Amino acid sequence: MEQAFRTILEQVGEDPEREGLLDTPSRAAKAMEFLTKGYGETLESLVNEALFASDTSEMILVQDIELYSMCEHHMLPFIGKCHVAYLPTGRVLGLSKVARIVDMYARRLQIQENLTKQIAEAIHSVTGAAGVGVIIEAQHMCMMMRGVEKQNSMMKTSMMLGQFQADQSTRMEFLSILGLPR
Repeated sequence: MEQAFRTILEQVGEDPEREGLLDTPSRAAKAMEFLTKGYGETLESLVNEALFASDTSEMILVQDIELYSMCEHHMLPFIGKCHVAYLPTGRVLGLSKVARIVDMYARRLQIQENLTKQIAEAIHSVTGAAGVGVIIEAQHMCMMMRGVEKQNSMMKTSMMLGQFQADQSTRMEFLSILGLPR
């Protein structure tokens, strides 16, 4: 990967031997490894049996989970927040695991629409919840730094599974708790 970054520097007209760039290929390779570390993680190892018996059946919501990802089209970042809710059926997931699941899928090249779906399906499969709702709000550097250069645009995506999809009142409760328009 270092050689690839060295080639990129040469292709944009830079001299990889100049003082400020000597360690850039190595640093860029390490940064890319970190930004895509989700490929080296699995849902099973991440959750690591952090499911706990609970008799609650009311909605559990983790709001404003910071999100950093990279689009697969331009390999530029998109940054935002993720809201995850689920209706437990006898088991609840450790709180930090919800954020870790978001991070695992976010640290892969993809589009926001697929990321939203991956997170919802992962939470559903791990918890066996009666329903899962995921909303992501993000700003995309590929739209802000290049192309149409729109600085204030925000993309919002949602995925509703189970009761969140089938029951309008469950969906409305989720949106109401978030303070989003219904």
